[in-house]
Parts: sequence; C-alpha cells; structure tokens
Amino acid sequence: MVMAMRTVSFAPGPIAFGLVAAILVSAHALAGDSDKTIHPVVVELFTSQGCNDCPPADRLLTEIAQHRNVIALSLPITYWDMLGWKDTFATEANTQRQKAYAHAMNHSGIYTPQMIVDGIQDVVGSQRDKVLAAIDSRGEADEAGANVPIAIATSDERIEIAIAGSAAQARGDVRVWLMQTRSQARVDVEDGENRGRTLSYVNLVRRIKEVGHWNGGPMIIDLPIALREDDRDGLVVILQSKGYGQIIGAALVQSPDRVSAEEEAQ
Repeated sequence: MVMAMRTVSFAPGPIAFGLVAAILVSAHALAGDSDKTIHPVVVELFTSQGCNDCPPADRLLTEIAQHRNVIALSLPITYWDMLGWKDTFATEANTQRQKAYAHAMNHSGIYTPQMIVDGIQDVVGSQRDKVLAAIDSRGEADEAGANVPIAIATSDERIEIAIAGSAAQARGDVRVWLMQTRSQARVDVEDGENRGRTLSYVNLVRRIKEVGHWNGGPMIIDLPIALREDDRDGLVVILQSKGYGQIIGAALVQSPDRVSAEEEAQ
C-alpha cells in the first residue's frame, strides 16, 4: 500500500501547537513503516495574464489540482507585463524563482507557460499528455523513498511546521520554503494578448519565503503567520534539495471555510 502525505491539519486556537508533536510522531511511524510513504507531487506553473499561450495551461493546472497526490501552484510572473497588460497577480518573487530554476537546470532562458514538476522536470505547461506523464513518473520515483513527512498545524495567528527526520534525504543544502496562496481567482483581462478573456486561477502563490534549512533531523518551525490573511487563504510548505533542486517533502493547508466550500461543491 502507498500512502500519500498531503497533510491538511486544522486546530484553531492554542491547542494546535500541542497537536504538532502527535502529528510528527505519526509521521515518524509512517516513515519507518514497511509500506511506502510518498509526498504529493508539486507542480509549479509559471504563467502570465499577458501571454496568449497560458490559458490552456491555467486550465490544466486547475484540473490536476483536483488530484489527491498533487499540489498544483500557479506562479504569475512579471516579464510579460510589457505586452500591454500588467498581470494583476504577478510578483517579482515568482519571476526570481523561475530564473533560479533556469540556472539550476542550466537553461539559457525562461518562458511561459512552464511547469516544473517536483523541482526537477521542465514541461511546457499546455502539453497535457507530457504534464500528466511527468506527474506519474515522479509519483513512481518517490515510491523508492524520496520523501520526508511534513505536518502543519495552525492557530489564529501562528503556524507550526513539523518535519520528520530522515538522514537518507539530508544531502547538502536542503531549504524549507513557505508559500502563502490564494485558492481561487478570476480576472477580466482588458488589454494585451488576452484582451476580452476571463481567466481563472487556482492556488495562486502570493508570497514566498525561505523559513529554514533542514539537516536531516526532526525539526519544528514556529512562525507568526495567520492562515487567512488579506487575499491569502492557504499555506504550502516545500522541502527542497540544493535550494532549487528535487522536492523531497511537501504539505498543503487551506482555510477551513475554503475546504467547506469545496466539499459543498462536490
């Protein structure tokens, strides 16, 4: 049996931080079990409202976001703003993350729509068959044990991240990334290549922050960040080798009212 570690934990108030220890113990038990434990495949789409090749990739990301073993993230970039329409969600941090991937992969440039799968596979984001094949291949690869369980607990004003120990995965520079996300959004584009279109997005990355370095041992990170804040209603934690290399652990948590709305829609 293969178990997917897409950890979604809600515990409003101070009790949340008492739960993390128990969650981490469970993560250790899973990691030591004879059954395989795999982290959800992380798919990052670099996109732009000013790019007319991007809407098919945006729709594909919305589709794969429904897969149980996938964390699908939309990262709007800034460099197509010059085409006549300034992307309303683009951030320089998203652009810099894409450039860092290009450097890590020895690419000469960047483009949209680009999907990065688990930090190591580069796929044109609109090529559905190739994207799905890349996701499947990463899931199969992770069955070999490339996984570090992560748990998240939240209170009204803080979050706590628990990372299990795994000496086998502690190789060099392993960073802990925190991304604050907006679950859904729609935009009416008034100019540029997508003029007149209404574009829909899922899991928009609104803020990226490096919150720690992992050395292979059990780790707890306590941060003064609210789960729901301004236009953000979700958090993603990514454990990534060599800064912008293979993703070896990931977890997603969304606001309880967001999850309730999704359940009602099903």
